[in-house]
Amino acid sequence: MLVEDEITLAKIIRDTLETLCFEVRLACDGEEGLKCFFASRPDVVVSDIMMPKLSGLDLVRKIRESDSTTPVLFLTAKTTADDVVEGFENGANDYLRKPFAIKELIVRIKALVDRISVEDTPQETIFQIGDYEFDAVRGILRYLPTGGEEQLPNREAEVLGRFCRNSGALVPTQNILLELWGNDDFFCTRSLQVLITRIRHRLSKDERIQILNIRGIGYKLMAD
Repeated sequence: MLVEDEITLAKIIRDTLETLCFEVRLACDGEEGLKCFFASRPDVVVSDIMMPKLSGLDLVRKIRESDSTTPVLFLTAKTTADDVVEGFENGANDYLRKPFAIKELIVRIKALVDRISVEDTPQETIFQIGDYEFDAVRGILRYLPTGGEEQLPNREAEVLGRFCRNSGALVPTQNILLELWGNDDFFCTRSLQVLITRIRHRLSKDERIQILNIRGIGYKLMAD
């Protein structure tokens, strides 16, 4: 699904993708995009951020209320680190700055499609981390001594899930960035750092739990 209010650009992208055998649903603003998403359930969403009626950020927030897995790529004219981080925090998987080359957009979309195949592989979903239990499918973190639980934002749940599946082992920073963001540039690295700080705070009731930063290499989850 392509959500873009610049009609000429939208048609160029649609026509190019259709020549490559993609089936494209086109929406011209955020509200239309939201209706189109729930009507067609696309494999990948490509959306502008600045749009009338409903911004791309608000569109993805609403999608993530009931769908945490469909990959989303933002097209954006915004260039600051905070803007990009905000996009990731609201559920985006990748971003591409305008103006961009159509060939690069195609590569990014194919990478998101390939990621779906990898994530469909069966794997463990419930993990115990010290005094916590984490449901990686539902994104729910439960503090076992009190039974209290909280719903993690999609991106935090994805990062914590990777740490849990590799508990005690080094998880390379570059792997996380390329698998979840599709990019390992400064903006993505900064977004990952912010998310890990938040995850540490969520796990802070058990002082045995640490997320160690091996600078320039990766992270390691320790619960001992």
